[in-house]
Formats: sequence, structure tokens, C-alpha cells
Amino acid sequence: MPKASHGYQTSALVLTTFILSTFSLTSCGQRDNGPEFMGWETCAECHQTEFELWTGSHHDLAMQVADETTVLGDFDDATFTHFGVTSTFYQRDGKFLVRTDGPDGELREYEVAYTFGVTPLQQYLIVFPNGRYQALSIVWDTRPADEGGQRWFHLYPDEPVPYDDALHWTGPNQNWNYMCAECHSTDLRKNYNLEQNSYRTTWAEINVSCEACHGPGSLHVEWAAGDQDEERYGPNEGLTLQLSHTRGGAWEFAPGASIAHRTRRLESRTQIETCARCHSRRGTIVDDYEYGRPLLDTHLPRVLEENLYHVDGQILDEVYVYGSFRQSKMYQAGVTCGDCHNTHSLSVVAEGNTLCAKCHLPTTFDSPQHHNHPTNSQGALCVECHMPSETYMVVDPRRDHSFRVPRPDLSELYSVPNACSECHEGQSLQWAAQTMDRWYGTDWRARPQYADVLYSGRTGRPTADAGLAALVEDTAVPAIVRATAVSILRSYETPNAARAMGLALRDSDPLVRLQAVRLLDQLPPQPRLGAALELIGDSVRAVRVEAGRVIATVPLDMLTPAVSAVVDTALEEYVAAQLANADRALSHLNLGVLHAIRGEYQQAEDEYRTALRLEPRFTQTYVNFADLYRLLGREDEGEAALREALAIAPQDATAHHALGLLLARQNRLPEAIQSLQRATQLAPEIARFSYVHAVAVNSTGSADLAVSLLESAHERHTYDRSILIALVTINRDRGALDDAVRYANRLVFLYPLDPEANRLLEEMEARRR
Repeated sequence: MPKASHGYQTSALVLTTFILSTFSLTSCGQRDNGPEFMGWETCAECHQTEFELWTGSHHDLAMQVADETTVLGDFDDATFTHFGVTSTFYQRDGKFLVRTDGPDGELREYEVAYTFGVTPLQQYLIVFPNGRYQALSIVWDTRPADEGGQRWFHLYPDEPVPYDDALHWTGPNQNWNYMCAECHSTDLRKNYNLEQNSYRTTWAEINVSCEACHGPGSLHVEWAAGDQDEERYGPNEGLTLQLSHTRGGAWEFAPGASIAHRTRRLESRTQIETCARCHSRRGTIVDDYEYGRPLLDTHLPRVLEENLYHVDGQILDEVYVYGSFRQSKMYQAGVTCGDCHNTHSLSVVAEGNTLCAKCHLPTTFDSPQHHNHPTNSQGALCVECHMPSETYMVVDPRRDHSFRVPRPDLSELYSVPNACSECHEGQSLQWAAQTMDRWYGTDWRARPQYADVLYSGRTGRPTADAGLAALVEDTAVPAIVRATAVSILRSYETPNAARAMGLALRDSDPLVRLQAVRLLDQLPPQPRLGAALELIGDSVRAVRVEAGRVIATVPLDMLTPAVSAVVDTALEEYVAAQLANADRALSHLNLGVLHAIRGEYQQAEDEYRTALRLEPRFTQTYVNFADLYRLLGREDEGEAALREALAIAPQDATAHHALGLLLARQNRLPEAIQSLQRATQLAPEIARFSYVHAVAVNSTGSADLAVSLLESAHERHTYDRSILIALVTINRDRGALDDAVRYANRLVFLYPLDPEANRLLEEMEARRR
């Protein structure tokens, strides 16, 4: 389970839309408008073959009522101990029960209401007050015993997860209503009531049934029983979505070709984006899913971020499939999910290399001359080299869908995985690369890849902007890679970055446009407003929502009445996108920031208080409170907020840093330096923390210590401009002109077009003469 109006008078109405009287999970088949959900029984009357394929699939068994036929775990007084907490699983009066640590850390008895998933593990949902369901972190390994299964295990086996941790099974990050429900049931309605902090979550069907993908089917049922009037029911025969991928033609081999091609261009990406709704790392921006809309109209898929993907785009964290598949040549060629997977049973349409041979000529690819492994061996399987797997949730291996060639040379440079080393654990990276040289020559080393550019950008190299801009401009590069390059360009204010941003704002792919809008914050207010106004009318909601957020940062006195009306409409959509996740503190934090930017301080304070009410241990809220109190001249309250945050999370580097800044503003320098130092110790990877700490130390007259701190920071953050400027100026002020010139030369070498860098170098050399 993985993790956005005029005067805002309308937001309160949105927040109190749902007046709830009951909080149990119920089913519902009627949408507010349009066709109704009919249920799998109705679909099965005509689609028996598809029904039989679906029966018993992961979608069919995605969620079930807990009973003796669905619960696979050992509830025969079994026990499991995790970091000193012993949980017991047992039955009584036909109920499945667990005694484990609750939200206060005390052992309590809980009833299992639903099972979640089926293989290779099964989770269990526990009912809590106010319609809240939580996913137990102790799960059952459903694999056979000879594969290590038939046991209880903890999803975080190597770390304690105490009751006050957000990852504890009773915490917000294990909440079914928000984290899991949309993708395990059909027509899921969260139905969250902010005022009562409660849910009345409903579904049309408990599992992922026919209409979870095809949309509500009542019109299709009418079509099947009626005169099949195309004017009334349309070309999709009354279905909300027709997901057949064959509308892109068939795959065939041209004479002499070793790779097949589509006989007709794929008409749309609807099938892939329908799957991506759940098979991607993403957030939601609508409260009620709209079938058939582009993915970015309802969700925000993530790009190749550092904590999610390796620098070459291979999967790192649990990102599911969409992000890696969008990088692949297969996606670019028009391959769809249904080309490889039976969309009803979810199994692959053929086993082993037979599946790949549908499009890759076996005589060319399924031969020892290509794979250089014994025929029928594990190493001869296409997926072993081109779809290496990562294991998540302890026992669940997932294959990377970017279909890449192994690159042991990149492993040596950037510590990314490669399939060769995963199988040949005892061999070096040099051995793997030399073996590939012997098999294939050295051309494989020159294959286009973007790890070099993304690595340069991630590490902040000053010259990375040119490569990143080139990626953005190259439309042959996968859009998700270009969008990632745009997101990294946020750190660069250069002509290359500006040129790339201008192109990205007009890109045909909404994921690229979305990332480009986020760069507009760097522009002065007037051009920022102009660029954002052009995208307020974008065809895709995610882009419009982000454009609304950007416009909120423009001073109000710059907006004409006509522009203000447009801005209010855009901000209403932004507010609605945040309230789609009104049960999460982060959404109210975002709304609080929006109000604070616009000078609506009381509304900002109200939103921050709502965030704390929902998640009292979400420490970023306290940091935002302190910043708001700074604007209001209430520093004492800001200090109290930050100290409360640190009482909750003593290891929170951001809170220590914020407290240090506050104390420095009050001229309490010894205390300030202590807090700033602690922030640097806790988060040495954040260059800004190290820089501020050193500057504060220098302000006390301890220039030698400040330089020492900055030199250590420079070793960690080689390309950080602020640290280098501080090394130049502090060395100048303490009379160490040779060191000042040395660091000024380094600054100019890294930033040759930077006027300030060149001015500093000239000044230092003149002083030394």
C-alpha cells in the first residue's frame, strides 16, 4: 500500500457535504448520475467465458468477507512476536480474532472483518470506530511451506513499528479507506466527513469486478436486450469503456524483420491508463472517479523520482508497473497490457519465451547465439535478463516492465542493479561487462540511456542543465523520462532550463506539461502569471490544478477583475483536488499554505488546526504553524509549536532547523546554533541545513570553525553554490586570501556564466595582489 473561489467561501460547503448517520461498509449500485452498476452476475449471463477466466483471479479475490472459506491464515491460537510485541490469532463463535497492540500500545482483541489479497500473502482488515478500517501489518504468507510460506510475518521485519509511528497498523498510512480501498473494490466511494472525521465508505462490489474496468454497465445491458440503436448507445455498445486493444490492429512480421509491428496505429492509450489507475504509484485529485477520462484527469502519477526509481529508471521502491512500462520501447511501439496479459484472468497469455516470441522472432532471439545460455535454462528466459524483479512486502517479487538491456557498466558507475549480477552473485561487475563485450561486441555500451544525465541533475552538477534540456527537447525519449528531466530542472535557473520549460509547457504529453507548470514558481510574478493563465484552460485537470496553485503565488494587486474571476475558478479546482483527500493532514497543509500566500491568515490557521486534528503527529504541520506565526509576529507561539513537534519526533531535522532559524531571529545564537547543528547531524544530505549552520557559527566570530564546517559540507555537496560562496567570503573576511581565491576559482569553474562568481574571483585576485 503506498501515499493535492472567491474568498474561499465555497470550501466550507465542500467540507461538510456528507452528513453521516452510519459508518459500516455497505454496497451501492447507483451513481449520482448516468448509468448504474449491474454486478458480475448480470455480466456473466452473456460473457460466460470472461467470467470463468476472472473467477479465482487476483481481481476476484482482491477483498472478501472474512469467513472459514476465505481466511487462509493460521487462527488456531497461533502466536507471532515482533520486537517484543506478541500477537495471538484465534477463533471464537465463528469469528476470526487477533490480540495485538492497539493505537495506545496496549494489547487488545480485534475482529477480522475482511481478507485482503490472496497470494503470495494475505492481509486482514480490522474495523475501527467511525467507519475506519485498518490493515494489520502482520500478514499470512500463503506460499507453500517448501517455499518458505505458511507462516505469519511482519511487513517491516527489521524495524520496530511502535504504536505512535505513522506506519503502525493503526496509523494513517495503514488506513484502508484512503490507502487501499479504491483499487480493491468496484465503484469505491470513500464518503469521508471532515467535521466528524468519519467514513461511510461504500462499493458496488466488494472485489475488482467487470465494471471496475469497463465502467457502469446498465446501458450495455439495455443495448444487449434492445434494438441496439447506435445513436443511443454509441460505438461501444453502451459500455462506458471499450478496452479491446485489437483496435490498434494486429501484430505481424514484415518480410525479413525480426520484431513485429502493429498493422495499424494504436487508437488510444485507454486500456493502459485504465490499468494505470491502480497499477501505478499515484495520488488522486478527484473524489469520484470518472470512467474513460485521461489518467491525469483523475490521478497524479509520479515521475522517476530519486526515492522511487534508480537513476537509470529501474524500479526501486514499490511503484507497480505503469512508470516502468512507460519508459519501454514496447510502450512506444504500441504494446498494451492485453498484448501480454489476459485481462480477465490476469495471467500471461503464454508461458516462458513463447510469450515474447509473439513479437520477437525466436530464431533471432530465443537462441544461444542471442542469450548465450544453455537452451531451456533459467538464463535463457527472456524475462530473466530483460525484466529483473524486486521483492516487496517481504515475499512478493515484481518484475520491472521497462524491458531494458542489462548494463553492468552503469552498475559500476551508479550502483544500479543489472540482471547479470543478480544471477551471477559471485562475479564482479567488470566480469559481467567483459562477458557482454565478448558476446556482443561493445555496441551495447553505446545504447541510448539517460542515467548519466539524470545522475548529473540529481547530484546538482552545474552543467547538467544542458543534458536535461536536451532530454526534454528530444521527443523520441519516453515522455516520463522527459517529464523527469523537467522536474529536475527546477534546480536550475539558466537559459537552457528556460528554453526547455517553454517547450515543455506546450508539450503534447500532459505529464510533461504538469512538471513544466511546477517550474513556473521560478519566474517573476508577471511572466509567471502569463504562463499559468495559458494553462488554466488545459484539457487535463492535473495541469489546470497545478496552474491554479501557481497563480495563487502571484500578488493579488497584479490581477485585474477579469483575471481574478479566471483565477478564482482555477483555485476552486485546486481546492477541490485537495479536498478529494480531505482525510489527510497534507491536503489541509496545502490549503493552509494557499491561504497564507494570499494573506488569508485566519483561514490558514484554521486549515493547519484541521491538519493537526486529523494527524496530531504530522510534524510538518507544526513547522508550517511556526512560519505562519512568524508572519503574524507571534514568535513565542511559533517556538511553542516547534518544541511540541520535537517532543513528538526528536529526530525531525526540519523542525530542528526551523527552531534554529526562529532562535536566531530572536538573537538567541547559542541556542540557535545548537538546533541548527542538530538539524545538520540528522540530515547531512540537505545542503541548506549545513550552510545555514555554518553561517550562524560565523556570525558569533568563530570563522575558523565556520570554514571547517563549510569544507566538510563542500565534500558532501560538491556543486552547492551557496556553500562555495560562503567559503569565498568567510575566507576573505578572515584574511585567508589564498583559500578565498582557490574557492572562487572552483566557483567559476563550476558556474562559468555566473556574474557573481566571476565578480568574486576578480575581487579575490585583486585583494591578493
